[in-house]
Amino acid sequence: MPVWLKRGKDVEERAAADRQVRATVESILADIEKRGDIAVRELSVRFDNWDRTDFRLSRQEVDDCLSQLTDQDLRDIEFAQTQVRNFAQKQKATMLELEVETLPGVTLGHKHVPINAVGCYVPGGKYPLLASAHMSVITAKVAGCDRVITCAPPFNGKPAAPIVAAQAMAGADEIYVLGGIQAIGAMAIGTETIDPVDMLVGPGNAFVAEAKRQLYGRVGIDLFAGPTETLVIADETVDGEICATDLLGQAEHGPTSPAILLTNSEKLARDTMAEIERLIAILPTGEMARRSWEDYGEVILCESYEEMLAEADRIASEHVQVMTDRDMWFRDSMTNYGAMFLGPRTNVAFGDKVIGTNHTLPTMKAARYTGGLWVGKFLKTCTWQTVTTDEASAMIGEYGSRLSMLEGFVGHAEQANVRVRRYGGRNVPYGQPASPPVRAAE
Repeated sequence: MPVWLKRGKDVEERAAADRQVRATVESILADIEKRGDIAVRELSVRFDNWDRTDFRLSRQEVDDCLSQLTDQDLRDIEFAQTQVRNFAQKQKATMLELEVETLPGVTLGHKHVPINAVGCYVPGGKYPLLASAHMSVITAKVAGCDRVITCAPPFNGKPAAPIVAAQAMAGADEIYVLGGIQAIGAMAIGTETIDPVDMLVGPGNAFVAEAKRQLYGRVGIDLFAGPTETLVIADETVDGEICATDLLGQAEHGPTSPAILLTNSEKLARDTMAEIERLIAILPTGEMARRSWEDYGEVILCESYEEMLAEADRIASEHVQVMTDRDMWFRDSMTNYGAMFLGPRTNVAFGDKVIGTNHTLPTMKAARYTGGLWVGKFLKTCTWQTVTTDEASAMIGEYGSRLSMLEGFVGHAEQANVRVRRYGGRNVPYGQPASPPVRAAE
């Protein structure tokens, strides 16, 4: 059985925190629904110390932010966005439309229809996470969405220039400097100055994730993308330093970001824990990483690779970093994960920032039933059908009539019966099932 050499907060403590988050979000969303822009402005002042009469940036303000970046900064953003765009375009190319004649005179099909209006949340309260702009805006634009708006909180009391630049370069149609629950609520519910969207996407803290959960149904969402999670699966083919580095690299996101080491080597486990203590002391973001590691970090020791696999699927982590002597076995065998990073030459930060795959991924065990954000999330696969011959309409109508009556839906049966009468030339009594046609004896 697995042995925990280190555990995080207990389940009840986490559940109590979750209950408080739910209550706070419910109250704030109700206030936005009732008071619109006034509530949003008050919330922005309260949570971000940021006050404007209009939270949308003007073209001049966007240009001012772009001018604050160096040419190298802009080239780096452009490189990352090119990778994201290329991968999204390749993904879209796999989504073929369908048209097939399933019976003589009966043609069925589907087409992929872009969502009209999308709201993208770009986190930026602690760090200016400009990469989230690439992942959401570009992917939506590749899908063909007409209106793509963005919200990101202010950073150090003003618009975060790197985030604004990334949003503009990605093709955002409207850019708002607005964070947290108030941003999610404004985009989904709408206010006097912000038209509502049809879908919300993007990662965020626990409050942002809960706001999306409560608004799901009123609008679509991509997935539950809350605080970052990382799982490192490793054996003695690697050392404690690289494991500790990969764990801390994600723990620095925030104080509620789980970072878990799963290994079959007690030596590696002990070495990694020692390296974490050494690196936290010199890491500039070490204070944040320490809080996350102390409260949410875990080290799990397993007896075999099979046990490691079972634990990994149970954890269902957002990010899975695999560094073993059988990386591709884990790739082919694991079923519950957001994104996988195979071998020591790659890592979660590559996926987060630049490699091209999308970094908006399922958290809170949602990887059991969904993958991450991709171009297909912005497309509705809608079916269509046509019946082109009298014979086909009458034949389908007979079956439809009898099956509808079997369920007690007489009105449905009459939709079928009228076709049997008109196109099949048969006198079906009103409100009765169509009888099978009389077939000549063989």
